[in-house]
Amino acid sequence: MPDWKVRLTQQLEPVLKQPDPRQQLSAYHDMPYAIFRYPPEEEFGLRHQVALLRTRLEQLGKRVTIISLAECLAVALKAESMGGEALVDAEISVGLEATVETIFQILSEYQPLDELVARRIPDDAVPQHDLVFIVRAGALFPMYRTSALLEQLKGKVLVPAVLFYPGELDGAAGLRFMGVLDAEHNYRPKIF
Repeated sequence: MPDWKVRLTQQLEPVLKQPDPRQQLSAYHDMPYAIFRYPPEEEFGLRHQVALLRTRLEQLGKRVTIISLAECLAVALKAESMGGEALVDAEISVGLEATVETIFQILSEYQPLDELVARRIPDDAVPQHDLVFIVRAGALFPMYRTSALLEQLKGKVLVPAVLFYPGELDGAAGLRFMGVLDAEHNYRPKIF
């Protein structure tokens, strides 16, 4: 069994099964979330395992909300009239770097990604019953780093949450997004 599956089922899952997993997920009361890292090439395998994990947790009475960052990105771009054709046109006319910067600005200023994520959490969510899985982070590559998202979610996510992160561990607390970008060492949430 691959290392990431062992960590998912033997380290993360027992924590999520607890009546209130917040203390084991994070040392910060206003950041009750953790990061689960996995190899980017295992995206489809991870999606399957996350679906199975959700089913097991729901059978125990938990309510699991799945938030796709790919869907959030699509909603943000559509709201700013940046559909597929507009993105292609932008890349042709101003280049890839400028297009990536434009998408970053959309997710940072015009359609803040943290607000799109926070709005998808049920209004009646309670820490003892609800869990949030944030998936499809790879869709943000290379436009937006998840370290910024997690910091901006501070105080907005009050129920236990897990960001499923495609990347590599670098040292004790550093992560390399998609295994490509330079490592960010400022992640405060626990890394599984």
